[in-house]
Amino acid sequence: MNAKSAISKEIFAPHDERMLGAVQVKRRTKKKIPFLATGGQGEYLTYICLSVTNKKPAQASITKVKQFEGSTSFVRRTQWMLEQLRQVNGIDPNRDSPEFDLLFENAFDQWVANTASEKCTFFQILHHTCQRYLTDKKPEFINCQSKIMGGNSILHSAADSVTSAVQKASQALNERGERLGRAEEKTEELKNSAQQFAETAHKVRFRQDK
Repeated sequence: MNAKSAISKEIFAPHDERMLGAVQVKRRTKKKIPFLATGGQGEYLTYICLSVTNKKPAQASITKVKQFEGSTSFVRRTQWMLEQLRQVNGIDPNRDSPEFDLLFENAFDQWVANTASEKCTFFQILHHTCQRYLTDKKPEFINCQSKIMGGNSILHSAADSVTSAVQKASQALNERGERLGRAEEKTEELKNSAQQFAETAHKVRFRQDK
């Protein structure tokens, strides 16, 4: 079982939540630690996770999850409701970049994802989730590539492919229907012409018999 599957099972499933996506991150800038702080738990891995409750009405949230060195379990840290997210900064809209910022009502974090593609996938899911579950206050997405915002995203591409296939099938059926309709009209015309010819021939023959 990979880390993200384990997080979903260990952190979210027990709370009747469904994890939608996650990205492993490191801080771009070191967090300032108070001078008197002692007893740190050592090195750790950090994941930013997006989840939604199974109970209706569904509520989405973003959770910081950590796995400390030497441990196989995961620990839930800070959690924000999706409504608290104010801004998502992709840093550079012109290239694939692993860096990004998240601005909440009461927090601001600067992150670096494991890879640019992992960040991109997470952003696509996050953007789609915001559109689906937030009605009034949607966060601002800035400095993001166009594929994240819709046009070429995984979710939208799938929907576009299905829509395109349906449209093509519908067009083909319409064209076939038009061809069949024209063929039926032609057949009807030929039938009428044949009937008229038969009637005319019958009248001519009748006159000749007289």
